[in-house]
Amino acid sequence: MTSAKISGGNAGGTVGVMEKDTVKELSENAAENGRTGAVSAAEGAKPGAGQRAEQDAEKVQYKKSDFYYDLPEELIAQTPAEPRDSSRLLVYDRKTGQIEDRIFRDIGEYLVPGDVLVVNNTKVIPARMYALTEHGGTVEVLLLRRYDIRTWEVLMKPGKKGKIGAKMKVNDELSLTVKDVTETGERVVEFAYDGVFEDILSRVGTMPLPPYIKEKLKDQSRYNTVYSKVDGSAAAPTAGLHFTAGLLESLKQKGVEVAEILLHVGLGTFRPVKEEIITDHKMHTEFYRVDERAAETINRAKREGRRVIAVGTTSVRTLESVADERGFVRACSGETDIFLYPPYRMKCVDALITNFHLPESTLIMLVACMTGREEILRVYRYAVGQRYRFFSFGDACLIL
Repeated sequence: MTSAKISGGNAGGTVGVMEKDTVKELSENAAENGRTGAVSAAEGAKPGAGQRAEQDAEKVQYKKSDFYYDLPEELIAQTPAEPRDSSRLLVYDRKTGQIEDRIFRDIGEYLVPGDVLVVNNTKVIPARMYALTEHGGTVEVLLLRRYDIRTWEVLMKPGKKGKIGAKMKVNDELSLTVKDVTETGERVVEFAYDGVFEDILSRVGTMPLPPYIKEKLKDQSRYNTVYSKVDGSAAAPTAGLHFTAGLLESLKQKGVEVAEILLHVGLGTFRPVKEEIITDHKMHTEFYRVDERAAETINRAKREGRRVIAVGTTSVRTLESVADERGFVRACSGETDIFLYPPYRMKCVDALITNFHLPESTLIMLVACMTGREEILRVYRYAVGQRYRFFSFGDACLIL
């Protein structure tokens, strides 16, 4: 084990730094890896339209650029670690500011009996496909939200080919017609097919890897967690990719509890922040569900003073969407557009396992709620200096 207590400043030199325009392009492209759930909020669901997570009384006008950091392009991970739990783990202690460099399989050393790991059991579907227009052009289609058995909200690229009434053919089994265009530019399409849509999708669709991953994924299952169950996401809750079945079992044997919740990862998570003042950013909604079993596990831990540790930002967004002021959660389902940024204080989440996120993204803003803006940028500079791998297939960070 190596340990280093660091202070402000750029820890380690960076070379081949991406220009801000390059990062912006990556962020904008990453917006295409999203999906939201078309399910109405159940009784008791907390989030409302345009929710800003009840930011603390202190008002800070943060700019998007306040969350920028320099990242060498070669640190963007192109392939997942093998095995899953061999990825590196940066451990950050909020009380002391100390950073330790570990391996993910060591994470049990930082967990104690009674801790509750909250995981997102969503499953990525092969949501990306390509269709031919009547004029022979090719259009990329990314499934976002299912309205009914045949109707979906999708992203089309290039969007100019997705005019209302346009007809396209995916293959001999599947075709579509554009029925509408949403206020934010997504298309509503009706698919025509015989048989079971999911079966056809498994043949024509591909995993919607983010655009910054250039290498082909050899094993498609590596873009899902080992505990993924519920079809619906077009992007993975990547913090969970580091867990193996064996590691989870060893943690349970130690007395760590695991609570499964659901958030279908979509545009709410990955749409880039385009506005300079971050409070002007509008989040898209994403479907979530917390069942009775998970709620009871989490609430029992809160009552007994045990830690609730979120695995990934999607788990954080779900928990903070349904938590009351004391940190207790309610079993419910619905859609959330919660946007977490400093100086918001977590109500339910006590610790976080997460990956390293894009500059100026809503994800790094969320993580900054755990540490403060300047401190998370210090940690990221350290990670760059120590050559950690970044983004979806990158290394992990444990914030205690």
